[in-house]
Amino acid sequence: MVHYTHEPPSNHDISNQDLNRYGYFVDQLHTQINQLESQVTEVEQFYQSTDVQNNDCKTKGRKKPPTGSKKPLQHASEEIMRHVSKIITEITWHEWAWPFLEPVDVKGLKLYDYYEIIEQPMDFSTIKRKMNDKDGFGYKNVREIYADVRLIFNNAMTYNDETRDVHQMAEILLDEFEKKWSHLLPKLSKLEDELSKEAYENLNKKIAQEATYANMNMKLSDELSKADMALKNLKSLMIAKCRKLSSLEKSLLAADITELSPDNLCMALEIVNVNNPNFQVSREDVTLDLDSQRNYTLWRLYMFVKNALELQDASSGITHVDNIEEKEVIDNIEEEKKPDVKRRRMT
Repeated sequence: MVHYTHEPPSNHDISNQDLNRYGYFVDQLHTQINQLESQVTEVEQFYQSTDVQNNDCKTKGRKKPPTGSKKPLQHASEEIMRHVSKIITEITWHEWAWPFLEPVDVKGLKLYDYYEIIEQPMDFSTIKRKMNDKDGFGYKNVREIYADVRLIFNNAMTYNDETRDVHQMAEILLDEFEKKWSHLLPKLSKLEDELSKEAYENLNKKIAQEATYANMNMKLSDELSKADMALKNLKSLMIAKCRKLSSLEKSLLAADITELSPDNLCMALEIVNVNNPNFQVSREDVTLDLDSQRNYTLWRLYMFVKNALELQDASSGITHVDNIEEKEVIDNIEEEKKPDVKRRRMT
């Protein structure tokens, strides 16, 4: 059952000037929100790309490379590596290099105290393997290669006293290696200076970029809060400005509700339930008192029913007549003292 009472039309109608002003405000707000959404997407993409880069670096176990133009430095770095590889090859081809080419055969040579004296064994096969490694476990720079070559010979001289041939061979080869390395040092120092300068510049760029996006993120949060508040204020204002349904409109609403399909009827009652939790829609027979509903709820219900009937009529090929037939309904309803309209049961 749908109940309503006769009421005089309200004098709180919204003027055309108000509608134009509110429409302009809504358009501006819509444009602003679109811009904010675009900026939010930009910030999200920046932080997502930063996370991906950091995760890649963690996976590979390396420091994140500089992000600037690296072609000249890459070329110089590759040239340095070629020189280092040449030095390693020349040392390993030396007639006295054979004891250092492979790991020390501790068991075969019965060197039972070797690992007590030598904490970090090293050999040239291990160095070459690390130089060729592509999985993130290789050398990060040529100075690590230099340190491992020295480690090979220092281990040999530590474990073997000066009278042993291996000690003397290691000493001679280490001296030869240091001479060759000294010719490479000027180029290496220049390259390291350039890399450090570029890394420093890129670090400053990254810090500035992160600061920019952090500031943008804070401003976006503030602007989104303001936009949300503006929408809430507009909603409150429109509800306050919105006139009440006239008795004619209520009577039309009461009559039209009975024409809704079962699915649309359920949705109409849900509109009432959302704004009026005490309204029960679970029973088969539901009594809807239009007079007890808020004005905002009535307008939502009015617009939903109007649109739903238009769609129903369009799908069934029937034209919903709003003039003669509805006027006849109103005339019949106004003749009754306590009018009510029965609606179909929900199935």
